Amino acid sequence: MPYRARFGRKMECVSLPPLSNFAICGGTHGNELTGVYILREMQKHNVEKVGSVSITTVLSNPRAVDACRRYTDRDLNRCFTDDLLSSPITESTPYELRRAQELNAHLGPKGSEEAVDLLCDMHNTTSNMGLCIIFNSADWLILHICKYLQSKITSMPVRALQMDLPLSEAFSVDSLGKHGFSFEIGPQPHGVLRADVFNTMKEAVDLTIEWLQQFNSGRTFEGGEVEAYTRWKTVHYPRDPTTDEITAAIHPQLQDNDFKLLQPGDPIFLSLSGETVKHEGDALYPVFVNECAYYEQKIAYHLTQKSTLTLPSINVKKD
Repeated sequence: MPYRARFGRKMECVSLPPLSNFAICGGTHGNELTGVYILREMQKHNVEKVGSVSITTVLSNPRAVDACRRYTDRDLNRCFTDDLLSSPITESTPYELRRAQELNAHLGPKGSEEAVDLLCDMHNTTSNMGLCIIFNSADWLILHICKYLQSKITSMPVRALQMDLPLSEAFSVDSLGKHGFSFEIGPQPHGVLRADVFNTMKEAVDLTIEWLQQFNSGRTFEGGEVEAYTRWKTVHYPRDPTTDEITAAIHPQLQDNDFKLLQPGDPIFLSLSGETVKHEGDALYPVFVNECAYYEQKIAYHLTQKSTLTLPSINVKKD
């Protein structure tokens, strides 16, 4: 199961079991097209095994992909908590919850020794996030993959975003694997395929497979430091108390400035009547700024704290 990163001085080398099966998912949100088309390309070329690693490609939400919608009944990427995965299925059960339990049986079960060794779920955002690796707990293996990608990818920034949830409460597809993460890449409008975004995501997937090959072959990945952002709080749009409609837009000085330090007094909203709303409280880093899919929840952005994680060297455990 995942090993937690921590602060501190250089640690002893840690040996982990080989990673023999890698699941790559896309279309969890049916209108986020980069992952959908990467899967189609991999399936067209019958990419099922690369060296020591078996590859499983999964179109997570085929109904939503067919409709080019985020979801049909409810957000699939919020259906993987222990409580929802163990809930009884009835005639009124939403399609995405049924699908979550199918995926759990196929790729998990979550938290078990039978689960896939590594699971990557591919997402797009309308926010200016670059390439972001999102994970639930600070897993040394995932952070080493992030460190490797940061050293190889030059087309856009590569950052690590930690949700910091216990496994039982982790709600995303990637929580089904022994180790799991999501690629979040943008900006890209939903329902649109951009070549530059596609190419960077494809490069990230290929480099992850390359990393797995090197790890399984016995390479020691040296320890070091990785910057990580941890979700701290959610900021909602101002609303009209009578109609509940939003009354302001993201301020132009905040728009497209994901991961840029937000200081007290910095503009965050511009009201529809022209008034500026300023940030109050601690200096923090905004992410998912003005994400299109969050409008239904009236979420404007999340705020994160930045820290530096010290990683041990890792290599594969030998028999």
